[in-house]
Amino acid sequence: MRGLAALVTFLVISFFYIGTDGYERYIKRFGHATYDAAQAAKTLPDKLESAQKVLEEYQAKKAEEEKKAALLKEVASTSLLSYVSPYPVTHIETPKEVKAVYMSSWVAGTPSVRNKIIKLIDDTEINAVVIDVKDNTGLLSWNGRINDLDKLLFELHEKNIYVIARVAAFQDPLYVKKHPEISVKNTKTGGVWYDHKGMPWIDTGSKQMWEYLLEISKESYARGFDEINLDYIRFPTDGELSLMSFPVSGERAKTDKRGIVAEFYKYITDELRKEGIPTSADLFGIIMLTKADIPVLGQDLHDGLTYFDYVAPMVYPSHFYPMTAGYKNPAANPGAIINYSMSAGLKIADEVASSTGQSTSSVRAKLRPWYQDFDMGAKYTKELVRAQIDAGEKIGINSWMLWDPANTYTIGALKAE
Repeated sequence: MRGLAALVTFLVISFFYIGTDGYERYIKRFGHATYDAAQAAKTLPDKLESAQKVLEEYQAKKAEEEKKAALLKEVASTSLLSYVSPYPVTHIETPKEVKAVYMSSWVAGTPSVRNKIIKLIDDTEINAVVIDVKDNTGLLSWNGRINDLDKLLFELHEKNIYVIARVAAFQDPLYVKKHPEISVKNTKTGGVWYDHKGMPWIDTGSKQMWEYLLEISKESYARGFDEINLDYIRFPTDGELSLMSFPVSGERAKTDKRGIVAEFYKYITDELRKEGIPTSADLFGIIMLTKADIPVLGQDLHDGLTYFDYVAPMVYPSHFYPMTAGYKNPAANPGAIINYSMSAGLKIADEVASSTGQSTSSVRAKLRPWYQDFDMGAKYTKELVRAQIDAGEKIGINSWMLWDPANTYTIGALKAE
């Protein structure tokens, strides 16, 4: 780049310092009688402009390469270009029926604790596990949380356990700290906006963040994860929403959050599909029952089923409004709530199948809900946990995942292997 810049500078100085008269005398002295000074004066600016254009294109390409390098550095302390796992990296094909439990990165990084969950998987119908790669703190699990990740993935695959990487997308305090210019802003303070939990968000329309999430997803697969599960793929929904402004999405965020989110769905799934990487998305369960929240969230099940390989509606009974399906306390009636909400989800799946030309069975098979295995609204006994699984299976939902933030699962609710 320095050589090209020097050449452009030399041409400019030569033209203005020597001048066309001096250049003409030089040419004639050495026998170039056909030299036309007037013509040279006309064409030299065009040549300079062309050289300048080449220089600018080179600089732009160099800047893009530097941006890419910086992005890879943020994704991992060791980039994919030099990363070599000490264990064989293998992948397991997605089971026809996925039955999974969630494992936090803290638990996954503590062998004495994670081994209890692995034993639960060995002893029951569970055949898959969802492990945090990036939770909503923004920390990447291979950068300190799970020090023996390669060993863990290898051992899980040895047991034929399907491993899903969970990536919390747009709620990311660490990325906000590094890149506040693309965070959701507070119109009152001019600074970063925070939700009711004191958490900041990245503007969902940020292509920079999309690229970051793509690199995390690719590296997760390269390390041995079998599927990428994206969570927090939405706009903020709690806090002083009227004070939010979006430096990237701008005014569009006021009227077309769904469109922005759908564009991200398409981008991330298109890119990962090129690599043969299965994808899934966690969506709010309420969007299957009402369209009222879609303009706020930006999530729509139609879009999720159109783009992702699998969609996981979070149908925790405790999270539904009182009187859902006629029940004052939905949490105490999990079977009825799952039947009510997932039946609505199946209808939407049928609509997607009709509009896209896909088979009804293939789109329905994309539904893989999250069920509740934690106490909220009711004490979740083995009967209440199992009621969700049974209710789903009665209407053809045979893939599911259990969520408990404490990772203490109710083994009595699961069938023995």
